[in-house]
Parts: sequence; structure tokens; C-alpha cells
Amino acid sequence: AKEAHVSFATVSRAFNGVYGVRPSTRKRILEIAERLNYTPNGIARGLVRKQTKTIGLVLPDITNPFYPEVARGIEEGATQDGYSVFLCNTNWEQQRQSQYLQILAEKRVDGIIVAPVADTADPQLDRLFDTIPVVYVDRPPQNTRRSYVVIDNVRGGFIATEHLIDAGYRSIGFVGGVEQSMPVDERLAGFRMAMERHGLPIEDRFIKIGHFRQETGISYIEELIRQGDYPRAVFAENDIVALGVIPRPAPTRDRLL
Repeated sequence: AKEAHVSFATVSRAFNGVYGVRPSTRKRILEIAERLNYTPNGIARGLVRKQTKTIGLVLPDITNPFYPEVARGIEEGATQDGYSVFLCNTNWEQQRQSQYLQILAEKRVDGIIVAPVADTADPQLDRLFDTIPVVYVDRPPQNTRRSYVVIDNVRGGFIATEHLIDAGYRSIGFVGGVEQSMPVDERLAGFRMAMERHGLPIEDRFIKIGHFRQETGISYIEELIRQGDYPRAVFAENDIVALGVIPRPAPTRDRLL
């Protein structure tokens, strides 16, 4: 404003394209701003407008291929409407989730999208509903009255299991993540429905619940091998667990070299 010999209000109108500034004045102000490397104060602008044009995205594990795809879709949707996304990775830790929620609230984000680490409601998150819009994705807390976006896990579990049955397998196991987790429980329900639909036995010893990590799949297979009794096919509840289930070729001399 000082360099252009105009008021602060005129500079503000020039940046925001508001009526009341001559085209020549706006051009001169923008040229001066570029020369001075001026950047508008987003925090101050957000306080005035009560809108920061930012969204917080809280995910439990960005190494899981599923969640980067979710993040990409959210970012594309946000960008189309002029919003930026703050990505937070909780690593399946409740304390870290609470810390990130507090930080996002302090940053005055306009909304939060969260894939919670647990199926039980987070008291801190519930308190945020009074001031910030929150939408759950992938796995909402049990009995929540809040908005959420999820897939049909029961149907997906049924389709995956029936695919193995159609391929000719009759002895099928199931390995999944955390017990009493909505996606795991529902996909396991779909697994059971498919087995029962085709009159196949459900062997409890072939069902294992561990964690949403590759190690769960590895320990599942190693345990079955030690027992000398294992199914002919396995429905792995997610991609990371499946990587642990997939057989690995034995090391050869060429590989060692």
C-alpha cells in the first residue's frame, strides 16, 4: 500500500478482485506485489473471513496402499473447490490421533476427514463436532450419529470368498486385522456367508485376527506350517496382510549373489 500510494483497503480489493479499483491501479498493485515477493497473510485472512480454505485429513497408515488412494481422491475433490489438505498419519496410535486433532483445531481448518484408529468414539473428536465439521471415512466408530463414507464390506467379503470357491477351492482360511474392527468383522461376515451359501465347512483354526500389518499374514502362514495343517486358499482382509500371506520363493545361490 505504501509503495503504491494507496490505502490498505484498495490493496485488499485489488487482490480479491473486488469492484471499486481501476484496472490500471490493480495492475500496478499486482506488479508491485510481485516485485516485493509479497504473500498475503493466510492466517489473518482466515480470521477475517472465518474460513481458511483448508481441510485436515487424518489417516492411520499411509504405507497401506488403500489410504494413499483415499488421500488422492480427497485432495482432487478439495482442489477443485480451492481447498488445501493437511495430511496427518497416526500410525494406528490413539495418542497421536488426539494430538493431530488438537493441532488441526488450532489451525482453524474448515473441516476434518478422519479414518479413526479405533471403533470406539474419541471424546476429543466428539467435542470437535461442536465447532468443526467432521466426516469419517473407511471405518466410523460404532453407533455413531455422524456422517461417514464407507464401502460395503460384507458384500466385498462375500465376493472375494466366492471368487476362491468358483476357482475350485473348498478349504479356505481368513486372516484379518484388529478384532472388533468394523471392516474386519463385516468382511469376515461376508466370508462366512459365502462359505455357508456353498455348503462349505468353516474351520475356526483357519481364521486368524491380528493387526493391519504384513507381519499378521506372515505369522498366520508360519503358524499353519508349523502345525502341518493349513487351508488351500486364504482370503486376506487387506493388501498389506495379503503381502504377508503370499508365498516367498526360497533363496537361491543367484539371489544371494
